Amino acid sequence: MEDEILELLKDKKYARRSMEELALHFNKIETLDYIDFIKMMNKLENEGIIGRDDKNYYYINEDLGCFKGIISINKRGFAFVRVDEEREFYVHETHLKDAFDKDEVLIQKIKSKGSKEEAKVIRVLRRGQNRYVGEVKKGKRDYIVAVDDIKMKQPIYVDHAHMHGAVVGHKVVVEIKTYKPKLKGDIVKIIGHVNDPGIDILSVVHSHDVDIEFSKEIYQYISHIGDSIDEKDIENRVDLRDEVIVTIDGDDAKDLDDAISLQRLENGHYKLGVHIADVSYYVEEGSCLDKEAIKRGTSIYLVDRVIPMLPHKLSNGICSLNPHVDRYTISCLMEIDEEGNVVDYQIIPSVIHSSYRMTYNNVNKILNGDKELQKEYQLVIDMFFLMEELATILRKKRDKQGSIDFDVNEGKVIVDKQGKAIDVVLRQRGISDKIIEEFMLIANQTVAKHLKWMDLPFIYRVHEYPKEKKLKQFQSIVKPLGYTIKGSLSHVYPNELSHIINLSQGTSEHTIISTLLLRCMQKARYDEQCLGHYGLAFDYYTHFTSPIRRYPDLLVHRLIRKYLFEERYDLVNHYAKVIPSLAEQSSQREREAIDIEREVDDMKMAEYMSHHVGEEFEGMISSITSFGFFVELENTIDGLVHITDLQDDYYAYNEETLMLIGERTGKQYRISDKVKVRVKSCNVKEKTIDFELVGQKKSYRTKEKKITFKKEKTKRRKNSRIYRTRRKSKR
Repeated sequence: MEDEILELLKDKKYARRSMEELALHFNKIETLDYIDFIKMMNKLENEGIIGRDDKNYYYINEDLGCFKGIISINKRGFAFVRVDEEREFYVHETHLKDAFDKDEVLIQKIKSKGSKEEAKVIRVLRRGQNRYVGEVKKGKRDYIVAVDDIKMKQPIYVDHAHMHGAVVGHKVVVEIKTYKPKLKGDIVKIIGHVNDPGIDILSVVHSHDVDIEFSKEIYQYISHIGDSIDEKDIENRVDLRDEVIVTIDGDDAKDLDDAISLQRLENGHYKLGVHIADVSYYVEEGSCLDKEAIKRGTSIYLVDRVIPMLPHKLSNGICSLNPHVDRYTISCLMEIDEEGNVVDYQIIPSVIHSSYRMTYNNVNKILNGDKELQKEYQLVIDMFFLMEELATILRKKRDKQGSIDFDVNEGKVIVDKQGKAIDVVLRQRGISDKIIEEFMLIANQTVAKHLKWMDLPFIYRVHEYPKEKKLKQFQSIVKPLGYTIKGSLSHVYPNELSHIINLSQGTSEHTIISTLLLRCMQKARYDEQCLGHYGLAFDYYTHFTSPIRRYPDLLVHRLIRKYLFEERYDLVNHYAKVIPSLAEQSSQREREAIDIEREVDDMKMAEYMSHHVGEEFEGMISSITSFGFFVELENTIDGLVHITDLQDDYYAYNEETLMLIGERTGKQYRISDKVKVRVKSCNVKEKTIDFELVGQKKSYRTKEKKITFKKEKTKRRKNSRIYRTRRKSKR
């Protein structure tokens, strides 16, 4: 019935649009039928699908210039509402009505003053967030919670009955119960005192509504799981406990979910075993533990802690492939030829006994000739050199296919025992990191290809073609630097982009080109369709290798178990129904985890740089906007040089070439230029760093020129708020 109503209202020639006329059209004239019809129309109106004009005639909302979307409010007060991938509206702060950031709103287009489409909020359709983190303060009558989120300007009032033990100075989670006439809330969790160590990070986590602890129900569910394997299932598995198998992870890693075996066969081929913790054996589908894992989606790795997807009893215990203990795994055994082709493989349930718990650092040292470590691990030293040999072959094959290596520097924040940032260093990736990366990639690819050819419902990791619009912008930036994308931008092959990155190797702009190209890419995500992975240049790809920390990998293991080991093809329809929603949930939780990790990193980097205000650093311009440019230091910390701090000239922004050009001097600032900056200020709460150029001299302008410049500068400050919001969201 709803579809019929919408189909009728889409007909622009249809004129009889009052409630009574529409009811008559659909023959809803009996009292009960008419009441039901009114309810249906009200439902469609409340959902923002249809609306009424000043005569109370019904139309599709788009025909009334109304649209619905999620509102994104800037810290300055104005907002944007994106209604689809290509269209968004600017909303002035006076037109927000009672909307808050992340709300789903209905907006109406209004006459725009500039090129940007403008709108006003008609009403809030759905609240996007009703829980906030903030500090308890004493108000005139009630207590108030001053919210950490700088987009939320209004305090939340809490009366004594809803404090639940919180006192002034506590960081809390408050839930809004009433929105009008003022915000009133109920404190649902006390995080700790604002000055306690680690509370700043916990506050960020809670602001994203992430559970840190597991419920009593979860702990009760896992209480029957032992610390060693239940040997009754060994008979259903291939026993690999006599094989030499090692794990290679970071020094402080505790969730060891992948192990490697490798040997050279008589025919000169390699037999590579990638053994992954069989988490699906312990996490039963539909159980409270499974539902919690779906809700979390992924483990979150912060500067001083990990928020795990699964309880430590599993993630660090029975599922972790610790050395010298038996563990259940699912193994992908591959025979690989001298060209890097998988000529034969098996995917089997297995039991292993890891021989060594290796670290990336130690394997790197062994491969680089450390005699003491080579002596200590002499029984497996040949395996490590064989690993390097095979990984090199696999990497060359990927390069030939056009796999893109962005090779972007990553910063690592070092904190002390109190959680204070004491240094920011580059993450080091040695030979062993790349070895494990190649082995995981080939296993993921092999599993995906096998399940694709079985033509059964499955979950894939997909990465689609970059948007042509973004590639055009990338082309305009790199062309002045001497790089060109050959062929049509509507269908660029990965090897063409890979070629540009390889050409830039060893140049000063290499990091910038890699970063800019990475920004052109669409976000990788999970999907029930096998759409390939553009960046890796793979036709088939999934995530099979990290089931302890990622739900899609756990799901892949479950599907392998049901299809391959148990041959439960009666479940095909069931998985065809549930996989799309699980893929969407996993993608959403992954994005949320990345946001939390970046937010914490940005906060800690601002905290670290706050102790270096006034100091000077060498950096490179990484991004240019109409309001200034961002400078990235060697350790990946970046800060803004605002256009108002460029006082030697009046600078105009060239959008096509992404340059700032001095009007009087002709001086240019472009991406990849090296500059010397001074730390001007840091705002830990807003997670921002501001730089100023060293050696700037004020211009000798005429009095008339100074007045003009002042007016223009004021105007640009106002306009720059819009652009800075976008930049902030990308960061």
